[in-house]
Amino acid sequence: MDLDQLHAFERIVREGSFSKAARALDLSQPAISARIAALEARLGGPLFVRGGRRLTLTARGEQFLPYARRALAVLDEGLEAVRATGAGERGRVTLGIVQSLAGTFLAAVVEDFHAAHPQVELFVRSAQSDSLLEMLNDGLVRLALIHWPAFGGDLTPLLHLREPLLLVVPPGHPCADSDRQTLAEIAQAGGAFYLVQWSPPITALLTRLVGPAYPPTELPVGAVQHLLRRGRGAAVLTRTLVAADLVAGQLVVQAATDLPALTRDTALVHRADAGPLTRPATDLVAALRATATVMGLLHRP
Repeated sequence: MDLDQLHAFERIVREGSFSKAARALDLSQPAISARIAALEARLGGPLFVRGGRRLTLTARGEQFLPYARRALAVLDEGLEAVRATGAGERGRVTLGIVQSLAGTFLAAVVEDFHAAHPQVELFVRSAQSDSLLEMLNDGLVRLALIHWPAFGGDLTPLLHLREPLLLVVPPGHPCADSDRQTLAEIAQAGGAFYLVQWSPPITALLTRLVGPAYPPTELPVGAVQHLLRRGRGAAVLTRTLVAADLVAGQLVVQAATDLPALTRDTALVHRADAGPLTRPATDLVAALRATATVMGLLHRP
């Protein structure tokens, strides 16, 4: 049984005769008759009552007709889905993103992408950069926004983001109104300094500046934000993470005399050996680029 046979059967029923169906399908009468004969042989008996003035279905034909039409309809839906995927209207895009960008930045990207591609399924995983690399290598995600530079695997960078890192404290911090304190003095005055792993060089610098007398507490980003909002401690966080808290007055930027300007780099990457990106994935890259540009994060070396 093949699709040509199903098309011939359904068209004959619709047209009411073999000859009209043959003309509609641009076939000869013997060709369409051969297709029906092969289909009837597969189904074990005749599908049409032959010999009358009007073509009618046998009981076997009546029983088979809805299944044939259903099969053709499903095929048409599949062809339409493939066409829409090729046009970027449908499909599935998988993205991994570092946790610090999974808030305001990701929300803005998703909002814009879904508005333009309502039928594209977007699958996002948020994790630490090392875990995202594993997901990328395992094929769980096709795109990943990770700490940069990164090593391991044949990675192709598509976008480069650069975010300022800010020393932030709660408004009631003892050093909040001073710009003449060292990082160690700020940590001691506030009762804690919370360390987030942005990069090995930054971690080494902050650990050295805080000093051994009041060692930093290493925590996930979410826990650090929660503690700062409760009025305790200090931390160096990305501007993207704390933007809303700064506007709301829940945190303030704090100067430290010995702390240089710091940035955190990330890159959107995919594996070159995984093949070309689909149209929906390419459109997601464009949405990420547009949002990064608006938020002042896109870095052009």
